[in-house]
Amino acid sequence: MIEAAALALSTVTWDRAVRIIRSAHPPIDLFEDIADPADWPLLIAAEQKTNPRLVESIGNIDLVPPERRVGGPGASYLMSPFTHASEDRPSRFSDGTYGVLYAGNMFEVALIETIYHHGRFMRQTSQEPGWTSQFREIVLKVDGGLHDLRTKDPDVSEALHPDDYAPSQQLGKQLRGIGSNGIVYPSVRYADGACVALFYPDLASNPIQGRHLDYHWNGETVDLYRDAANGHVVRIA
Repeated sequence: MIEAAALALSTVTWDRAVRIIRSAHPPIDLFEDIADPADWPLLIAAEQKTNPRLVESIGNIDLVPPERRVGGPGASYLMSPFTHASEDRPSRFSDGTYGVLYAGNMFEVALIETIYHHGRFMRQTSQEPGWTSQFREIVLKVDGGLHDLRTKDPDVSEALHPDDYAPSQQLGKQLRGIGSNGIVYPSVRYADGACVALFYPDLASNPIQGRHLDYHWNGETVDLYRDAANGHVVRIA
């Protein structure tokens, strides 16, 4: 078992990290507003009187410590992974009781990571072949001291298992419990790529929407993606 406190800390500064998300999730007005995040609880309380569906849109802001909340243009892309955390949607470094923002150090990493998860969902739900859900590329800056799994230590390998997330979820919980900002680790699905798992939204900034993408499901795997702006189709090797 990995000793969380024994992991090295590395300063990670990626000016063009990439995250790919479903286009079904629109920006959230409260997070994009110029209002100070410290005022959000009062604004939510007032708005709820006329908009009972507000909480469904915003999620649970109590999952993010007040001093680590971010606001302004693009902040929805940074806050939503945390306010919409759910035990129904666990991930590599979280059992779903807290949020994590995942991003790759390049477009290809984010693409292959999301294709894997989308393909697994399509197989589990027996979807028919065709062009499926739309996605959007988010380019952002990552800057912070993160616990580093980019090591040859054999004990680390259990946290990088392709499918078994139990050890990595336990590690994530331990690290977050001792005040970690998050984790930098080698991509499991794209050779020579790297990913970050951020435990708080203020470790990322300047999120900018990039391309809109369509994924093609051939009945067994996602084999193509299409740039929605120009129709250019790329086959996934």
